[in-house]
Amino acid sequence: MSGSNPLSVAVLAYDRLCAFEFGIATELFGLPRPEFEQWYDFSICGLETGLLSSLGGLKILPDRGLEGLRKADRIIIPGWRDLNERPPEALLYDLRVAHARGAELLSFCSGAFVLAATGLLNGRRATTHWRYGERFRELFPKVSFVPDVLYIDEDGLATAAGSASAIDLSLHVIRRDFGSGIANAVARRLVVQPHREGGQAQFIEQPLRTEENKLSSVLDWAREHLQRDIGVDEMADLAAMSRRTFDRQFRQSTGVSPKQWLINQRVAAGKELLETTSHSVEEIATRVGFGTAMTLRHHFRGQVGVSPTRYRQSFSRSLPV
Repeated sequence: MSGSNPLSVAVLAYDRLCAFEFGIATELFGLPRPEFEQWYDFSICGLETGLLSSLGGLKILPDRGLEGLRKADRIIIPGWRDLNERPPEALLYDLRVAHARGAELLSFCSGAFVLAATGLLNGRRATTHWRYGERFRELFPKVSFVPDVLYIDEDGLATAAGSASAIDLSLHVIRRDFGSGIANAVARRLVVQPHREGGQAQFIEQPLRTEENKLSSVLDWAREHLQRDIGVDEMADLAAMSRRTFDRQFRQSTGVSPKQWLINQRVAAGKELLETTSHSVEEIATRVGFGTAMTLRHHFRGQVGVSPTRYRQSFSRSLPV
């Protein structure tokens, strides 16, 4: 984030509010964080006036009405109360106008139904909770619905899938705004995994058996030893699984293959080193286990879309520990 003015984030509130998704938006973007030099200017904008009801008997008193959306840099739609209820035209109009002036629009879970109702997602990719996929396709055939991903972020329009994936999308945009160091600090405070790629699967068809929970410790071990030439057979041995069982359980747990997961972790580690150190690209490639700068550049550009040098120019900064 550049400039002296904090980025303004407005979260939509409405009667019969989705409390969990609203809580995520408030926790991630509205909670004061004095440990950082700069944070967000956060507000709650009510679709209706007065006290708004939420699941569990909670009552929300918004800071302002829909007019608060008109100047926000980022607008969050935390779910929607009824998949079969078309959102009010006044709200849809304000969202279209906001996007046209450059505001970023985020939806959590069923909030994708509101975003899609604006027409802004037509011809674009979007996701929502896996339970709502069929209904989403029926209502919005012009939207390219992508099932079984955590979130999609494209062209100032972002959709998160199941409820908890809103945390993943939020950390993703915080990382984009402030860098990996601050995003990781926020994740530690939340006691959640710092980074899950948006393309990971939404859910596991069958829970892992107790004896297979060793997979978590193997992932921790691999993150601590990225500099090494880690083999998948070695990881399977550490998990006390056959290679076939390990591959299957790994994909069920993470949504990607072990090799792709290692690449993802190395790119993420490379991003943090580019942001927080003056190490050369060659040294960073060695430190994160890619071996050569050429290999780092190949995978980095494939995932991030720019070269390591260009990324450093855009995001290098001094970050608090």
